Amino acid sequence: MATLATSKSDLQLNYYSESESCPRAEEIIKEQVTNLYNNIGNTAVSWIRNVFHDCIVKSCDASLLLDTANGIKSEKTSSRSLGMRNFRYINTIKEALEKECPMKVSCADIVALSARDGVVLLGGPHVEMKTGRKDSKESYVAEVEGFIPNHNDSIPSVLSRFQSIGIDTEGTVALLGAHSIGRVHCTNIVHRIYPTVDPTLDPAYAKYLKGRCPYPEPTPKAIEYARNDRITPMLLDNMYYKNILSHKGLLLVDQQLVSDPDTNPFVEKMAADNAYFHEQFSKALLVLSENNPLIEEQGEIRRDCRYVNRN
Repeated sequence: MATLATSKSDLQLNYYSESESCPRAEEIIKEQVTNLYNNIGNTAVSWIRNVFHDCIVKSCDASLLLDTANGIKSEKTSSRSLGMRNFRYINTIKEALEKECPMKVSCADIVALSARDGVVLLGGPHVEMKTGRKDSKESYVAEVEGFIPNHNDSIPSVLSRFQSIGIDTEGTVALLGAHSIGRVHCTNIVHRIYPTVDPTLDPAYAKYLKGRCPYPEPTPKAIEYARNDRITPMLLDNMYYKNILSHKGLLLVDQQLVSDPDTNPFVEKMAADNAYFHEQFSKALLVLSENNPLIEEQGEIRRDCRYVNRN
């Protein structure tokens, strides 16, 4: 997998206030993220998924947000993007910024900072994030599957993909803890319950999954899903690890974290210590958010996060 040459050191804390280009940028983003969360709670979950899908694919550059238009095919059309939603509200945040500081704040920084603020709203830790990213002028749809792990990939494969952007085994286990607040489309679950139930699944949990996903061949566009965490579904906490230790992991990759000798010790430790989970999650999220950012002339600041600028 090719990478870009930009250094994360080119980003800086308080970029918009220090440069005076948009002193209230981070405050405005936080206000908008909070307002959206209060009205549409699942937006906070979407922002966390956005930063993963955007940043792990080559660069934190908002390429994920591009719609199919003007010769560009959107990354949103990839099978890896199944179930992603709330993209339209990114433009709600962008519009608020444009009113105060036209063409100053990048969509890439909105992706990063909205995730940071979303984590806090969901009970997670605050992460000090640097800013100054620029937006990509292209989509990497053809490369998405080469970067984003699949739900049934082996643990060595998953670890390899994260290691390619500087996230170690401990950090990978921590980032997968974001599954605590997610939900999974039945398309990615049914192979574990049909035609026979995966023996690693808790029987009562398998019964719940069959209730949520009653058909072996669900329609991909149908709203059929199961939650990773039924106890604290809107809290970014260590319940995910407790669940998978009890054989209640939704995805095959979740359950394999327990059985793999490289990842099991971290699962055990995070299940026992929520503060430790939050600490490792913060570190890994920071590394993810600084993956090969575009700076200065390498990118642009989009007027509309859905389209490249037409000069």
